[in-house]
Amino acid sequence: MVEQEGLTAKEIDYAFQQNENLGSKETSFLIPEDLQSPFQRSEHSKDSVFFRDGIRQIDFVLSYVEDLKKDGELKAERRREFEQNLRKTGLDLETEDKLNSEDGKTYFVKIHAPWEVLVTYAEVLGIKMPIKLSDIPRPKYPPLSYMLGAVKLPSSVKYPTPEYFTAQFSRHRQELFLIEDEATFFPSSTRNRIVYYILSRCPFGVEEGKKKIGIERLLNSNTYLSAYPLHDGQYWKPSKTTRPNERYNLCKNWARFSYFYKEQPFHLIRNYFGEKIGIYFVFLGYYTEMLLFAALVGLACFIYGLLSMENNRTSTEICDPDIGGQMIMCPLCDEVCDYWRLNTTCLHSKFSHLFDNESTVFFALFMGIWVTLFLEFWKQRQARLEYEWDLVDFEEEQQQLQLRPEFEAMCKHKKMNPVTKEMEPHMPLCHRIPWYFVSGTTVTFWMALLLSSMVSILIYRLSVFATFASFMESEATLQSVKSFFTPQLATALSGSCLNCIVILILNFFYEKISAWITKMGKFVGYPGSYTYMFNIWRSEECGPAGCLIELTTQLTIIMIGKQIFGNIHEAFQPLIFNWWRRRRARTHSEKLYSRWEQDHDLQVYGHRGLFYEYLETVIQFGFATLFVASFPLAPLFALMNNIMGIRVDAWKLTTQYRRPVAAKAHSIGVWQDILFGMAIVSVATNAFIVSFTSDIIPRLVYFYAYSTNSTEPLSGYVNNSLSVFLIADFPNHTVPMEKKDFVTCRYRDYRYPPDHEDKYSHNMQFWHVLAAKMTFIIVMEHVVFLFKFLLAWLIPDVPKDVVEKIKREKLMTVKIIHDFELNKLKENLDVEYGNIMKNVLVDEDNSLKAKTTV
Repeated sequence: MVEQEGLTAKEIDYAFQQNENLGSKETSFLIPEDLQSPFQRSEHSKDSVFFRDGIRQIDFVLSYVEDLKKDGELKAERRREFEQNLRKTGLDLETEDKLNSEDGKTYFVKIHAPWEVLVTYAEVLGIKMPIKLSDIPRPKYPPLSYMLGAVKLPSSVKYPTPEYFTAQFSRHRQELFLIEDEATFFPSSTRNRIVYYILSRCPFGVEEGKKKIGIERLLNSNTYLSAYPLHDGQYWKPSKTTRPNERYNLCKNWARFSYFYKEQPFHLIRNYFGEKIGIYFVFLGYYTEMLLFAALVGLACFIYGLLSMENNRTSTEICDPDIGGQMIMCPLCDEVCDYWRLNTTCLHSKFSHLFDNESTVFFALFMGIWVTLFLEFWKQRQARLEYEWDLVDFEEEQQQLQLRPEFEAMCKHKKMNPVTKEMEPHMPLCHRIPWYFVSGTTVTFWMALLLSSMVSILIYRLSVFATFASFMESEATLQSVKSFFTPQLATALSGSCLNCIVILILNFFYEKISAWITKMGKFVGYPGSYTYMFNIWRSEECGPAGCLIELTTQLTIIMIGKQIFGNIHEAFQPLIFNWWRRRRARTHSEKLYSRWEQDHDLQVYGHRGLFYEYLETVIQFGFATLFVASFPLAPLFALMNNIMGIRVDAWKLTTQYRRPVAAKAHSIGVWQDILFGMAIVSVATNAFIVSFTSDIIPRLVYFYAYSTNSTEPLSGYVNNSLSVFLIADFPNHTVPMEKKDFVTCRYRDYRYPPDHEDKYSHNMQFWHVLAAKMTFIIVMEHVVFLFKFLLAWLIPDVPKDVVEKIKREKLMTVKIIHDFELNKLKENLDVEYGNIMKNVLVDEDNSLKAKTTV
């Protein structure tokens, strides 16, 4: 048995390419012979989405297996009652016996919504349908758009249907709407949305004095195995029917990895999966487009650091044998660590300059403005989308809908709704408090687990630092790599990897709730008076070139590692699960592997499928904005991940998952508020990173206030940034065991020398640097926030042309409805007048006959 749903990405692309080369629009779609299905049942096509009569379309499918346990009879009674009530609502049901299923034990209940049901619930749900072709032209491409011709999709794909003026459907005004064919008037996404609305509110009995309603309860109790709408055909070939196979079109123009550079067919996505999923992909695509600009600027900053690395004065002095080679540095740990020379960190200092240079400040300012532009322009894009997808009045429509059925069933109390003036289910505060307590306890527990994990990683870094330093000092084989593989780098790499693993594990255990760990600022102390955690582990010190490289290392490993793991997991997890389910199910290969069985074997997207997708994107947005000052390549890696991630998500939805129930949404919801909050916080985090983690501010203070060399102002900075410590002042438990012939060592800080009356106290330069850091934070925040508020004021939330189009459509809709009602009134009056005249003529005729008779 061949798994039709298991083609690889290469096989899909190959098949599409061959079909395009043939120039055929028919069903002569080339698939390798070993991948073709052997089933040829004449009585029913395996791709059929209709009842046995071939006329009624399948809008939804329920599946179940007979339970032989003690609660089997109860489940059977629930199903009988539920299906009986579905028929009472007007739905048509057709059951496929288990003997016709592939595994020989699964029943499939096919559901069809007749025209009367569709028009009734279309009115209840306030669904907008076309009433007239729109006379508003589609938006034109910019003048230079021809340069982007390679990334554009054909107009027939980008805009699969014409633009219409629409109005909320009314079954009493059916003549108003453009109904050419009742079978195709309502899109399949609208049909399955209506059916699911009925399923979620249909009762199935009264148990323990409570009314039980909704398909979700039946699924949770395993009364039914699954409930899902059907895909409209195979994703790797067009359907043989006259109806277009939207799934095939999506797979051909959207889910192909070779189309990674193409724009997305948003209208096709919306028509097939609904607005809620469609708007997610619009957001992801727009975010990816905006990342392109941030990635180019970040790459330019990185290239600047790369080109200026050899000319960097700080690295030059550290690497100079006559400067850095003569500076004896204090031990990095107690007892087991020895003194070392500054020039051993030569490569480390050069690598630090890649991310810690003059462009770091510029990039931090740029990203503060970029994130504002992104969010403001997204509001405009979202407003334009609301108009194009008929979502302008969606919030008002939603207020008319019933409450969530599960909530209705759970609530025993009722309360007057001040808006609708109707009694609605209400849960008193005394009943909600226990749930608040449970929720708060759960959140507190996971926050405590997160904090404990963060502290554990910090303890790990402090505890293994001495081990790395001692091991690398004692091993002769490591002497050749000591110049670039320092104890600091070894600790940072291992700690970052452990950090990434902990995040992935926590994501798994609390359902991917994000947990990213920022670097903690610590007071290290100085030789002879170091700060210890639990009086055991000495605080970790930054390298002579600054601390930024530590944060860069962590961000690089966590961000890249998490994205790689996420893409692999998203791509292979459904593929492996689907393959295994099909492998286990293939027991009667002579039976028909029908359309509903093929979809039944796919993975379930679930109600929270989009939650995880949004969460992943928002976490990535945090990496790309909150810590971008330490890693200018973060937007570039995010861009590369999203370009691939869009196609992975598209491939999953079209090939590996059951078709989700269509749902409406007019925005990305609460995620937009989260993004705005992160944008504000990102200004502060980047300001603190530049001030306290980067080495830029100390260099600027030295440049303007302490340098004595007018030709090379940064000359002598390294010596100035290192304080002197008298070896004789080391406590006995910290001094290295081997005796040396020098009396002082250097360490990174601004403190008085041992011969000063305030020895080892912070000197005046320390306070100057600290004041400069605080000043920079205040100035950067005020400058960026000023630009943010100015841009937010200048950029309207709704573009002017969209406002005009909305007004135009509302005016035309009112006019069309007015003309329709007026014509209808005239017709009724004409009919009524005709009846009156007819009656008058009849009366006159009768009167005349009566006179004649007399």
